[in-house]
Amino acid sequence: MPRKNVSAPPPSKAGRPRGFSEADAIEAAMRVFWQKGYEGASLSDLTEAMGINRSSMYAVFGDKEALFIRALAHYDEGPLAHVPRALKQPTAKAFVTELLQSAALFLSDPSHPPCCLSLQGLATADDCEPVRTAMNTWRKAGEQTIKARLQRARTEGDLPKTVNPGEIASYLCTFWGGLAVQAATGTSRTGLLRNVDLFLKSLPF
Repeated sequence: MPRKNVSAPPPSKAGRPRGFSEADAIEAAMRVFWQKGYEGASLSDLTEAMGINRSSMYAVFGDKEALFIRALAHYDEGPLAHVPRALKQPTAKAFVTELLQSAALFLSDPSHPPCCLSLQGLATADDCEPVRTAMNTWRKAGEQTIKARLQRARTEGDLPKTVNPGEIASYLCTFWGGLAVQAATGTSRTGLLRNVDLFLKSLPF
């Protein structure tokens, strides 16, 4: 799911090690969380993938929770870059079509785990409240971004006055989450795109 205005905690400046790329390390950490989820990603998994030791990780990125939140922000800026592109589409129909077709292509891309990082991040234990809160905030912000785009479309006369932007945004996000589950359980790209086509036909615009 897209997230609006994701803010990551600032890294510690003290004891910053030299000799590795912070951007590459965040990319590597994001992929570990994406593959294994927050709970499944051990500190050893993370530091090995990032190419640093634990003391360096804590010095630059903070603890595991802080690292996950930074990885989530990176996920927005990189893998989910198709979302702001969709938002620029001139009509609500074009926006939703671009958003969901791009999501189907993204979720079926073999170069990364066949899932959405948001689904992996939701599987957290009760004592991981900061992560759970961050994920809920992330999902709600994404839905609000979609709602705002649809509200603008209705103001511009692109959507019928009878269409409720909030209800459509919730409906769309529910379907989008379902696409991610289907991708994670092996549905092909063709199958995902077919489901997108059926969903688009159900919209009241």
